[in-house]
Amino acid sequence: MKRIVLVLAVAVLAGCGGEQGGTATLWITRDRGAHVILQRNVPAGLTAMQALDRVAAIKTRYAGRFVQSIDGINGSITTQSDWFYFINGYEADRSAAEYRLRNGDVEWWDFRSWRTRMREPIVVGAFPEPFLHGYGGRTLPARVVFSRDSQRPAAERLARLIGGRATRRGGAISNRKVNSLVLVRAKKPSLRAAGGAAPGDPVVFTFTGNPEVLLRGVPFGRFHYQVSP
Repeated sequence: MKRIVLVLAVAVLAGCGGEQGGTATLWITRDRGAHVILQRNVPAGLTAMQALDRVAAIKTRYAGRFVQSIDGINGSITTQSDWFYFINGYEADRSAAEYRLRNGDVEWWDFRSWRTRMREPIVVGAFPEPFLHGYGGRTLPARVVFSRDSQRPAAERLARLIGGRATRRGGAISNRKVNSLVLVRAKKPSLRAAGGAAPGDPVVFTFTGNPEVLLRGVPFGRFHYQVSP
């Protein structure tokens, strides 16, 4: 009898995400991150859809695979607006019902118009993601690229932040499949992302301005797709 109870308990925990410890973060925003609706911690091990359903009132379509509405905000072909979701800054490539959250993941839902641009393969708002947790539990080596000796101390600190190494621009690169954070001197700070054609692909984040901005307590550009001067 005890054995049966134990098996049932394990099965229940597995269905609720209990097979993986830790937490993930869930954000809900509008208009490319301009307006923040909700921030919550959710258990790792849940699917992205299960996590969303825990913190918001949702309506789905296509047999529960895709989100139609969150807290009364509905996607519409007429207005060409819909909900899009990202994992660690990557635009997800699968139904939220199929992606299972891992410890440290950032699940981000944003309601926006797709009239002028449908895809946003990689965005900066979850920095220091995707450097730390990648996609689907797979991470790439990371590097911070600097061009001046005066940037080296900040570059080395940023490298520790993203779990990589600092390299001088023009140095040899032994592994081309890396995520890069490139530091560029400029007066006005900005942060932009490129790459990530498919989730988990290498990305290049380019930061202009004083790199100390990226080392402050609140990450520069949080919730934004790109940050420009």
